[in-house]
Amino acid sequence: MNSESQIIRTEYSDLMKKAYIDYAMSVIIARALPDVRDGLKPVQRRTLYDMHELGIRYDRPYRKCARIVGDTMGKYHPHGDSSIYESLVVMAQEFKKGMVLVDGHGNFGSIEGDGAAAMRYTEARLTKFTQEVYLSDLDKNVIDFGPNFDETEKEPVVLPVRIPNLLVNGAEGIAVGMATSIPTHNLGEVIEAVKAYMKNDEISTKQLMKYIKGPDFPTGGIVVNKDDLLQIYETGQGKIKIRGKVEVEELKGGKKQLVITEIPYTMIGSGIGKFLNDVAGLVEAKKTTDITDISNQSSKEGIRIVLELKKGADAENLKNMLYKKTRLEDTFGVNMLAVADGRPETLGLKAVIEHHVDFQFELTTRKYKTLLKREEERREVQEGLIKACDVIDLIIEILRGSTSVKDAKACLVNGVTDNIKFKSSISKKMAALLRFTERQATAILEMRLYKLIGLEIEALQKEHDQTLKNIARYEDILNNYDSMANLIMEELDSYKNEYGRKRRTVVENAEEAVFEEKKIEEQEVIFLMDRFGYAKTVDVSVYERNKEAADAENKYIVRCMNTGKICLFTDTGKMHQIKVLDLPYGKFRDKGIPIDNVSNYVSSEEQIITVYDAEQMRFARLLFATSQGMLKRVEGSEFQVSKRTIAATKLNEEDRLLAVCVVNENQNLVLQTKGGYFLRFMAAEVPEKKKGAVGVRGMKLQKKDELEQVYLFEEGMEAKALYKEKEVVLNRLRLAKRDGTGTKARV
Repeated sequence: MNSESQIIRTEYSDLMKKAYIDYAMSVIIARALPDVRDGLKPVQRRTLYDMHELGIRYDRPYRKCARIVGDTMGKYHPHGDSSIYESLVVMAQEFKKGMVLVDGHGNFGSIEGDGAAAMRYTEARLTKFTQEVYLSDLDKNVIDFGPNFDETEKEPVVLPVRIPNLLVNGAEGIAVGMATSIPTHNLGEVIEAVKAYMKNDEISTKQLMKYIKGPDFPTGGIVVNKDDLLQIYETGQGKIKIRGKVEVEELKGGKKQLVITEIPYTMIGSGIGKFLNDVAGLVEAKKTTDITDISNQSSKEGIRIVLELKKGADAENLKNMLYKKTRLEDTFGVNMLAVADGRPETLGLKAVIEHHVDFQFELTTRKYKTLLKREEERREVQEGLIKACDVIDLIIEILRGSTSVKDAKACLVNGVTDNIKFKSSISKKMAALLRFTERQATAILEMRLYKLIGLEIEALQKEHDQTLKNIARYEDILNNYDSMANLIMEELDSYKNEYGRKRRTVVENAEEAVFEEKKIEEQEVIFLMDRFGYAKTVDVSVYERNKEAADAENKYIVRCMNTGKICLFTDTGKMHQIKVLDLPYGKFRDKGIPIDNVSNYVSSEEQIITVYDAEQMRFARLLFATSQGMLKRVEGSEFQVSKRTIAATKLNEEDRLLAVCVVNENQNLVLQTKGGYFLRFMAAEVPEKKKGAVGVRGMKLQKKDELEQVYLFEEGMEAKALYKEKEVVLNRLRLAKRDGTGTKARV
C-alpha cells in the first residue's frame, strides 16, 4: 500500500446526502432554471454564443443545425445532442416564443405537435434581434467569462441581454424539487414598464401593470381572470385562466358555424388533436346533438378549427360547452422561479425588472469604462503625434543619428542622448528635454511620412477634438446616474420602435362559462349483447317487434332505464359497471360496440357469466356460486357503488365464479356437478355474507369434480334440466341438506 494513500472513513448516508445535494444544485443552477439577468438557461446561452462565435449572423448564410449542435456540445455543453437541438428548435418557433431568437430554415415543427426534422436537414442562423439585443458589445468587457467544462475554452457566464428576456420570452423548466413556469409578455409593454421603474424605483406592482397588462402569448387567446393578475405578479405564483378565441360565422340557410381562430398557449402540440377528439367524444356521448361536423382547416396563415352546427343551434351555449368540457379553456400555472445572485428564487414582476435594471447599469458601466479607457489611450497617442509634428525636424535628426530603435526610443521617452549623433549641440539639448510616454514613443516610431502632410495633421487635430468630446461624454455617463439612465432608455426605445408589435392576447374579466346540458328524457330500453361481446340498446317497442330474432341472436337481454347502469359479473369475481348512455342506441340491426370499449372488462382475461340492471339489483338478494362449490347470499345494495370495477366476491386459489342469481329464501336450490351429482336443498340454508367473503361449502365434491350448473325453482313447481342429453326432473330429487354429496344421475 502506498504510504501517501489514505482511507477516509465516512458515514454512507452523509456521502449520499452530499452527492445528491451537489447533483440537485447542478441541475438547478447549471441546467433547468434561467438566470434572471439574461433570462436564458445555460443550454440556450451556450447555443447562442456558439452561433455568434461561428459567425452565423443574421446577414450571413444559414448553417446546418448539426454543425451548431456539434460545436456547442464539443466546446460548451457536454450533454446530449438532443437537448441542444430541442433548445435550438424552440428558440426558432414563433408559436412558443414572444420573440424568436433563431432564424430557422427548413422543418422546425408545427403548432399542432409535429416535431422538427433531424438536425442534419435543418439550417439556422441568428436573428437580427438576437444579434443586436442579446450579443452586442461582447468585445467591450461587459460580462465575465469562465472556463468551459474541460478548461480549454472560455464561455460567457451571462449574455449582455438588453431587455428583460425572462418576461419577454418566458421560461419553462423542471429542476430537482422545483420547477419554473413564466408566461411570455409583449416586448413594447415590458420596455415601458422598465422605463417607468427607472424613473421611479418606488413604483408598485399595480402601477407597473398600467404598462404590462398581463401575459401576451404568441398564440393569442384570451386571459379571463384579469383581477387575479395583480396577486400573481406580486407573488410570482398563481394560475392564469386562458381561453381560445371562438367566432360565430353565419352560413347560407340560417346555419351557423363556430370557428376557433386562436388557441390557449397550453394547447400547443398534441393538445389540438386531443381537443378534436374531445369534441367528437362529446358528440358521441350525446352531450350535444347540435354539432354536425368538425374540421381542422389550420394552415401557415394560422389556426382555423371549424365546427358546423345544426340549424337553430344555440351557438353561445355550445361555445360555453367547449370552454367547460374541453381544453379550449385551460389553466397556465405561473411560478416565476429563476436564478438570482447564484441561487433559485421566486420573483414577482417588480423584482424581475429590478434585477434587470441593475444588470443594465452594470453592463453600461463596464462598457463605458472600457470605451473611456480606449479613448484615453487614443488621446495619449494623438497628443504625442501632435507634439511630434511640432518638433518633427528634431525627431528626424534623432532617428537619423540613432544606431538602434532602442536608443531612439530612450531619447524620446527619457531624453537620453548617448549613442546618438546630433548635427548641433542645440539639437542635443532640445532632445534631452523630450519626455514622450512609451505609447507615444511607439506611435511616433511607427508613424508614416504621409502623416506629415498638412491635411493629415489637420485631420489628426479634428480626431483629437472628437476624442476629447467622447471622453467628456463617457465620463458624464459614468459619473451621472441620469445620463446613464437616459442612455439605457434611449436604447430600449430604439428596440421597441424596431422590434415591438401589437399585443396578441386579450386580457379581461370574463364570466364563468355556464353550459346547460339538455336533460336526457328518461325512458325504458332493452340492453342487448351477443355472444361476441357486441352491445347496444334499443327501444322496448323495437325489441317487442323483433323478439324472436333478438332472443335467438343475443346472449344477454336486460330491461333497464337509459339513465341507469348495467352490471357485468365475470368468472374472476369482478363486477364491471357501464353507463347505459355510453352504449349506442338505435336500430335493431345495428352492430353495437364491443363491451370492452366502454368498460374495464378484458375479454382475453375474464369471462362474463351474467348481466344485471343496477337499479333492479339494488333490492334483490344475490346467490353466488363458484366452481369449487362455495355459496353465499349477498344484499344487492352492496353493489351500489360509483367505481367502474369492484371485486364482487372473494375467491379461493384456482377457484372461479360460476353463477350469480337473484334468489329468495323460499326457493329450492339444485347444484349439479360435471360428474353428474345433483344436490337439492332450500336456498334459505345458504347464509348471508358480505361481498368480501368467500362463503360456505354448498356441496361435497368428488375428487377432480367441480360444480357445473346452479338451478333455482319455486316449491311445488315442475323443473327440469338436461344432463348428457337425458332429462332430469329436479323437483323429484330428494330434498336434502346443504353440504351433502348429492345423488348421482343415471345416464
